[in-house]
Amino acid sequence: MRIVRFLLDGQSSYGLLTGNEIEALAGNPMNGISKTGRKQLIGDSRLLAPVQPSKVVCIGMNYSQHAAELGLDLPEEPTVFLKAPSAIVGPGASIVVPKQTKRVELEVELVVVIGKEARRVRKDEADDYIFGYTIANDVTARDLQFEDQQWARSKSFDSFCPIGPWIETDWQPQNQRLESRVDGSVRQADTIDRMIHSVPEIVAYVSENMTLLPGDVILTGTPAGISEIRSGELVECQIDGLGTLLNQVS
Repeated sequence: MRIVRFLLDGQSSYGLLTGNEIEALAGNPMNGISKTGRKQLIGDSRLLAPVQPSKVVCIGMNYSQHAAELGLDLPEEPTVFLKAPSAIVGPGASIVVPKQTKRVELEVELVVVIGKEARRVRKDEADDYIFGYTIANDVTARDLQFEDQQWARSKSFDSFCPIGPWIETDWQPQNQRLESRVDGSVRQADTIDRMIHSVPEIVAYVSENMTLLPGDVILTGTPAGISEIRSGELVECQIDGLGTLLNQVS
């Protein structure tokens, strides 16, 4: 299934996307799919971020070449940090460059969407706790990341976590290509199988350290090629089978 969140009569609603048509759902699809029969074309709809998580969990340096370009050693265990949920915006929303920074960069990432409460999950049962997958751009104020010597502020400005365009529930991470582009120029390109820590490892590790709730998301790391983005540019983050997340920089 392809699950979206969109505006319906001025209110946010979940929907089931089939072809170019969205059918509104009653309630949260993580509690079960209940169709309302109300439909509208995706071209006539404003898509929102497909999740409203209690927390945005991120994994740093999960591609070896990305760690190398930052001059950082590879960690033995997953590097976990958080972004503020208030940083989330949806497809088509603007990425706003704040006045506090002189360098903002893009980071395309595969996103795991948690479907039910997960605490101390074993690696071999991780799939049972995953609702689906989507795409994120882990936008980062790179200068502030190193000035602050921790990552909270640099990662959590409003609009610094575009997510979307939808959640795919019948998709499994294998060797799919992920790519970012700025005004059509490719900046990052790699395949998911080159992640250091796999999705089951990440879900198990994070759930050992904090309880994951339905709707929580885990950003699984970005490949090499992080690049500066500037006002007026169009940023595209794409993963095979999950679509393309587009956001303008302002």
